[in-house]
Amino acid sequence: MTVTNNTIHSSATKVDDIDFGKIFGIVIDYKISIFVIIIISVLFGVIKAITATPIYEADSLIQVEQKTGGLSSMLGITDDVSQESSTTAEIELIKSRMVLGETVDHLNLTTMIKPEYTPFIGEGIARIQGYQPILTLQNFKTLLTTPIYLTIDDATTKTFSITNEKGNVLTQGHVGELINSDGFELLVNQLNGESGQVFTIYKQSRRNAIVQLQNALSIYEKGKGTGMLVLTMTSPYLIMNQNVLNDIASNYVLQNVARKSEEAENGLEFATKQLVEIKAKLTAAEDKLNAYRTKAGAINLNAEANATLKMLITLEGQLSELTFKEAELAKRFTKEHPAYIALLDKRHYLLQQQAKFERQIKKMPQSQQDILRLTRDVEVNQQIYMQLLNKTQELRLVKAGTVGNVRIVDNAESNPTPIAPRKKLIIILSLFVGLIISLAQAFVRSAFRRGIENPDEIEALGLPVYASIPMSDWQENINKKNKMKQALTVSQTLLAVANPADLSIEALRSLRTSLHFAMMEAKNNILMIVGPSPEIGKSFVSANMVVVIAKTGSRVLIIDADMRKGRLDRQFCISHQCGLSDYLSGQKAHTDIIKQSGVDNLDIISCGDTPPNPSELLMHPRFKELMTWASANYDMVVIDTPPILAVTDAAIVGAHVGTTLMVGRFEKSVVKEVEISKQRFEQNGIEVKGFILNAVVRKASGYYGNYGYYQYSYVNDKK
Repeated sequence: MTVTNNTIHSSATKVDDIDFGKIFGIVIDYKISIFVIIIISVLFGVIKAITATPIYEADSLIQVEQKTGGLSSMLGITDDVSQESSTTAEIELIKSRMVLGETVDHLNLTTMIKPEYTPFIGEGIARIQGYQPILTLQNFKTLLTTPIYLTIDDATTKTFSITNEKGNVLTQGHVGELINSDGFELLVNQLNGESGQVFTIYKQSRRNAIVQLQNALSIYEKGKGTGMLVLTMTSPYLIMNQNVLNDIASNYVLQNVARKSEEAENGLEFATKQLVEIKAKLTAAEDKLNAYRTKAGAINLNAEANATLKMLITLEGQLSELTFKEAELAKRFTKEHPAYIALLDKRHYLLQQQAKFERQIKKMPQSQQDILRLTRDVEVNQQIYMQLLNKTQELRLVKAGTVGNVRIVDNAESNPTPIAPRKKLIIILSLFVGLIISLAQAFVRSAFRRGIENPDEIEALGLPVYASIPMSDWQENINKKNKMKQALTVSQTLLAVANPADLSIEALRSLRTSLHFAMMEAKNNILMIVGPSPEIGKSFVSANMVVVIAKTGSRVLIIDADMRKGRLDRQFCISHQCGLSDYLSGQKAHTDIIKQSGVDNLDIISCGDTPPNPSELLMHPRFKELMTWASANYDMVVIDTPPILAVTDAAIVGAHVGTTLMVGRFEKSVVKEVEISKQRFEQNGIEVKGFILNAVVRKASGYYGNYGYYQYSYVNDKK
């Protein structure tokens, strides 16, 4: 039980291990595609950095000072909360529709003008060339819901035409001319550009213009608690940034001053209204006092009455002042506010004192009471009148001298150097993006690469690998040349003749040695070369292998048994006619179909004309007779057959041969195909002796993964 657990743990460890050698090898294998993708990505990054629209920034500085009490301070009202300057509230106020809407209206930001360029790169190319079309409108009013298009007809005379979205000409005009057309009114103030330049003109909603302004505007406090607000404006327009920011700052200051003066204005209005009422009361009180003195004669107040009169006048003045304060507080607070509660408490106390003195007056003689009340009315109204008159003068001074608690410290100024695009950063990011994409495609392609890469994969099926034949660049070049012209000799088609020192031929020589021992116990000297699928290089292996065997002095016969798509005739530069199909159909004798290959000791039987029934012909007794005759007259007979998974021909031929070798192509043939092919032969009683892995490419992933093949060139270097 312990051994089993250790085994499981060991297997899990191997699965979790990262094979850095193979990863490094995959990178090397796909180095060309990785390099190309990185170059393309960097190239796009460079184009983006060059052609991207530059973004400029303007900044302004505003100071928000601590708020003064204003009218509340004059009235003796204190409120710690209201005195604090909230920069957060001021920032939101600046970005409000109230402030920004004024800028939108003043600068006519609802009118949108866009020059038309070639898509994607037109604007960037125009900027590089120094071409900058300009259109400014002094007046633009429209009832249309769709854009209009202004096209410069003649750049010299500044004439233009206006079309709708369907291309219909609506009107024509020139700079400085007011145009009235159906649905819109237009006055072009400035027009610069080449003839044919098109501008798109349309009206956006005021709300959208404000939202765009809010997005482009950034505000932050420069140091916590300093009250210094930095306003920044970013857009592609250098001068426009400065103008917009200055207008926003000006609107903000003006509304602040207006807000401060509004408090004094409200107080002045209230004081003026009260002043008229008190003036009327004072006049009426004086008239009553004079009338009473005329009727009753001179009556003097005693000392007690004079003292009581002075106290009542003081109380009446204080109550009148509280009434003025209450009117101010009622606009700002509810009755539950501490300041409002304190005022009501004080009024209640003063009213109690007033009632006390009223009771004292009632104890005096009637004549003293009458003259005291009349004198009190005159004195109180006169005192209140003078207080209101003073307050009115103070409020007029406050209103006239209101400056607000904000000021512009630095007017807007644009930085001539664009803040975006950051070209170096774009190029660096494009480099990293290209690197990531290129590596991703390399690993994805490697993960989906299902073909055979390691001979051990074949060995695991119980099928020995007799040879790993490397990919030959020489043969690739020969194939490309032969596509352009018809080859005349085997020296132009057969690698074993054209370049016998090639590594592929050395591998075939190794295969020749292995075959010598493998066929010693075979029932005959006939060898069948078969593959699981087409396009794996089976005919290349067969043709070059027989050349290598023939050069040892052995008499060899190669038969192209692929009567459907035989290729050996191209390898040996002979005609495919008069071949195996002609013999099997009884049209030719076996001596008539044997052809010289152009290589000593090597004869060939081509496939012949394509018959309608290749499989049935191979089952004819004439094929067995041919095999018997060839085995007796040649040292070795090699048969090149069609793919076993495509047709059944190989299974029929396999019944007459002594040795069968299967060919697979590196990274193209898959293990499952080989396994199914082997099973199919076994079902027909045919043993596949071994496997040949063809067109092997030396992969860095295989080399660093510790299962790469080893193949070396070992030729005479004295020439």
